Amino acid sequence: MTQAQITDAVCHTYNHAGVRLVLIDEIHRLNPRTTTGAETTDLLKDLTERIGATFVYAGIDVTTTALFSGVRGAQLAARASLVECGVFPARLGTREPFRELIAGVEAALDLRAHRVGTLPRHTAHLHQRTAGRIGSLTRLIRQAAITSILDGSERITKTSLDQIRIDHLAETHHRPATNGFRAPRR
Repeated sequence: MTQAQITDAVCHTYNHAGVRLVLIDEIHRLNPRTTTGAETTDLLKDLTERIGATFVYAGIDVTTTALFSGVRGAQLAARASLVECGVFPARLGTREPFRELIAGVEAALDLRAHRVGTLPRHTAHLHQRTAGRIGSLTRLIRQAAITSILDGSERITKTSLDQIRIDHLAETHHRPATNGFRAPRR
């Protein structure tokens, strides 16, 4: 099949299936100034015009990349609205989204000796430690779970979480309390 035939088939299938949302991650890697990037940008532009769906592109610092520069980048920028996403909030009105996220991640753990409710009790500490970043949080909990399996304890505690080094971005943003007060570890 030619590229045009493949594109026609994809558009037909998406429209026939009633696809209403298309998510494309890692968009910051796309550089419309390269041959491959230009072809990809043209294809995305074509797909957005032919598929009756909302396209959501996710990426990191897209405004500092070549993504929206040049002729093709400008065409892509003209079809997109930028929504900047910050860190996951600890509180949002009366809700505590970060605590809810932690509880959801904890519910997916399958550790023999882990007590449900342990991790949400440390929401403030985990939010500070991970700088409110979902990826940093999930990496931290995943590594703590793996460590607990390897050491045989099969449970995660604040002490075990504090022994895990996480990604550089979260580690450089983590600022332990400097007032001398330290909460007891469990």
